[in-house]
Amino acid sequence: MAPRLPPPPPQTNEHDVPNNTRLLESVIEKLQEQNAVLMQQNATASQNLEAARANSEMTQRQLMEILAATRGTPGASASNTTHQAEWSLENVLQHRPAKFDGKCLPEGADQWLRDMEQIYNAKRCSDDNRLAYTEYLLTGEASHWWASVKMILTEAQSPISWEVFKEKFYEEYFPDSVRFGKEVEFLQLVQGSMSVSEYTNRLKHLVRFNTMATSEVWQCRKFENGLRSDLKVLISSLCIKSFPAMIERAKVLEKNVAEAERLKKQQQATRGPIMSRPNLNRNRFPYARPAQSSNSQAMVVAGQSGQHGSVKCFQCGGPHYRSSCPQLLGVKSCTRCGRNGHIERDCNMGGRAAMRPPNAGRMQQGRGGRA
Repeated sequence: MAPRLPPPPPQTNEHDVPNNTRLLESVIEKLQEQNAVLMQQNATASQNLEAARANSEMTQRQLMEILAATRGTPGASASNTTHQAEWSLENVLQHRPAKFDGKCLPEGADQWLRDMEQIYNAKRCSDDNRLAYTEYLLTGEASHWWASVKMILTEAQSPISWEVFKEKFYEEYFPDSVRFGKEVEFLQLVQGSMSVSEYTNRLKHLVRFNTMATSEVWQCRKFENGLRSDLKVLISSLCIKSFPAMIERAKVLEKNVAEAERLKKQQQATRGPIMSRPNLNRNRFPYARPAQSSNSQAMVVAGQSGQHGSVKCFQCGGPHYRSSCPQLLGVKSCTRCGRNGHIERDCNMGGRAAMRPPNAGRMQQGRGGRA
């Protein structure tokens, strides 16, 4: 605040002028001194204000860091109270977890424990609470089993924790032999008669039992090698390295192949079967006899009429029946004369064969007689 000015000097004469000048100069000097003091105070206040602002920002930053640090730790009072409320059994039961009686398949036991761990992870339950809640959900034979296991662990003075429970649970309801069997089934899985969707679902179900380190490219190669040959040839040339993209492409190719087969069957049904087509010889004979008119009676049995050109052997192509073929001598024999090479209907001996034996002429020729 500016100082109050001194009252004006009284009226003086000309001799008092130097005194007034000196008084005015002294007032001006005091005013200048007061102005310098005010400027110094203003500078000091500005410095204090900047320091206070800097301290406020630092304090605010420290508070934010403290909040961020205490938000993830259950040590804080407010967070601890919230977590304790979430860790209660009533809140866990709101998810309607299924109880376990131990009568399901090994895959069902594994899936039940995985579902429980998913609930516990969402609620951020501690290991002690996980064990207590799981014991509450055991019923029937499973409850009796865990009671006996706890008794054995207590007598052996072994710790009873969540990890110990999981180890004992898998030993009882999902042993390593079953797990290794599922892994082998995954490695040997092929599509076979399954559709691409069924093959994909089975592959995704068994991949959790695989203990080897895998990548997305490895899964693509495994999926591709298990496909049927017609789909594998089509999809291998695409060089797909994304597993979802390969599954989608395989489904599209399967649909296209099925459509092509359906159209092919429709075309075959429209054309008809091969045996129903005209101008096809259904019955093929070893030899064919040319057609003859109703007025012609010249066609007679070969060997009796002498017209051998009308018959063609299927065995050698000669002008005779296949039963009289020289290449089949010894196969057919005549019951009238007893000789080989022809049958009874082709025999030219007539009734003379019954009067003497077949070798009578040959025996007389050997004795010097005439056959």
